[in-house]
Amino acid sequence: QVQLVESGGGLVQAGGSLRLSCAASGSIFSIKVMGWYRQAPGKQRELVASITRSGSTNYVDSVKGRFAISRDNAKNTVYLQMNSLKPEDTAVYYCNAVVLSREDYWGKGTLVTVSS
Repeated sequence: QVQLVESGGGLVQAGGSLRLSCAASGSIFSIKVMGWYRQAPGKQRELVASITRSGSTNYVDSVKGRFAISRDNAKNTVYLQMNSLKPEDTAVYYCNAVVLSREDYWGKGTLVTVSS
C-alpha cells in the first residue's frame, strides 16, 4: 500500500507560479513511476508529467517548457513546479504512483485555479 498526500494548490494569476508537492508513505520501495494528473471541469483526467525511479521525465505537450517534475528521494516527495500558468491550467491536480505489481495509487487531489 502507498499513501499519497498532495499540497501546494491555490489561486494564482495568469503568468504566475505554483509548486505542488506529493508526499509518499507506505511501501515506497515498490514505486516505479510517480506522476501528476489533472482534471478540469467537464474534461477527462490527463497525465501532466511523470518521473521514473531512474529520473526519466515525461510531459504532456501543453506544459512542456513551463512545468518541471522532480523528486527528493530522501523526503519521499515529488514536486511539480508550474510556471507561466494559464487559465487553461485550472484543474484538480492528482498525484499518482505506479508500483512494481502495476497497481496504482492516487492522492485526493489539490485544486489549482488560474485567473485571467
